[in-house]
Amino acid sequence: MNMHRLPSTNTETILGSTMSRSKTMVLLLACAATFGSVRAFCLTVHVAPNGSAEYKTVQSAIDKLPATGGTVLIAPGTYHEQVIINQSHVTLKGTGADPSATILVDDTSQGTRGAKPSYATVHVLGSDFRAENLTFENDFNRTHEQVSAGSQAQALNMEGDRNILDHVHILANQDTLYIGARGCGQAGSLRTPPPSTTSFPPTAQPAPIAKTPCTPTVTRSYFTHCVVAGNVDFIYGEGNAVFNDCEIHSTLHAAGGYLTAQGKYLPDQQSTFVFNHCRLTAEPGEEHVYLGRPWRPFASVVYLNCVMGAHIDPAGWHEWHPGETHNLDTVFYAEYNSTGPGANPTARDPHSHQLTAAQTAPYATATFLAGSDHWNPAKDAK
Repeated sequence: MNMHRLPSTNTETILGSTMSRSKTMVLLLACAATFGSVRAFCLTVHVAPNGSAEYKTVQSAIDKLPATGGTVLIAPGTYHEQVIINQSHVTLKGTGADPSATILVDDTSQGTRGAKPSYATVHVLGSDFRAENLTFENDFNRTHEQVSAGSQAQALNMEGDRNILDHVHILANQDTLYIGARGCGQAGSLRTPPPSTTSFPPTAQPAPIAKTPCTPTVTRSYFTHCVVAGNVDFIYGEGNAVFNDCEIHSTLHAAGGYLTAQGKYLPDQQSTFVFNHCRLTAEPGEEHVYLGRPWRPFASVVYLNCVMGAHIDPAGWHEWHPGETHNLDTVFYAEYNSTGPGANPTARDPHSHQLTAAQTAPYATATFLAGSDHWNPAKDAK
């Protein structure tokens, strides 16, 4: 049955002339996405690198999905490709034993992208994206030295709302994961390269200009039981995100690094990264890693109940460009109940906060990500 070119007839004709209207409605409701929106049709496609499925590449499968989205089941293997997802309601699911069995990898960086549409391995522009049991990786540094400019190499870029990632590994070094606000994200990177705003060391470029070139629309993303690895600003952007029971892993970098580079365009913008019950780990020998530095004059990051390794610098937080910017004066950086050798509340930068139990209530997932549609991703992820 061709599900991609739908005839202009009634639903019974499309799904089969013998199906009653009531049975059709039951089927459509059964196909409803867990995100709360009903997809027009259930469409599941299969990908396998050996040609045993309909498609050999993930992008070719994505290209065949209708605007209403669908599910792509990906067989174990390593897929060397860049994937751009424009549709909403797209699910990518690895069918292997664990996330490491199914790997989507590319080696494009901001400095080497040339005419490529993005420098992310997976670039998601639609909303209601879901990924399960997969690895997204950018291995640019496998063949290139990490230098002060041009080494930004995203594994995943998301710019839509209501995203859920469950048991996903997101691996790179600099700028691993970008979480954008709709209307202000890096969708422009699909046309022209965005400015180099997170290169390292800080002296390699001027500080970003404090202006609002767009109108940010709130986006929300939920990560559970995930691994995010990198070294410099490797979780960054201006969307809302909750990381639940995830491992945030620092790879080796001689000059240390930063877990986050959150940056809001407006002081009252709804935009915060929340890490709850996460584990901050590192490669042996890595040190002087900061919980974050503010990409723009306004930034919000909260760590709740996290176990922090010895690689976390006692100060915890760092200015974007010391001596040039004063973004720490206008950030909201906070922790609650941090443990482990990297937990050092008395030595933290004085701009940061140590929360009480009562002050953590607004950051509970069901509250923080609810929005006007009462989204509860923790329930949907089960």
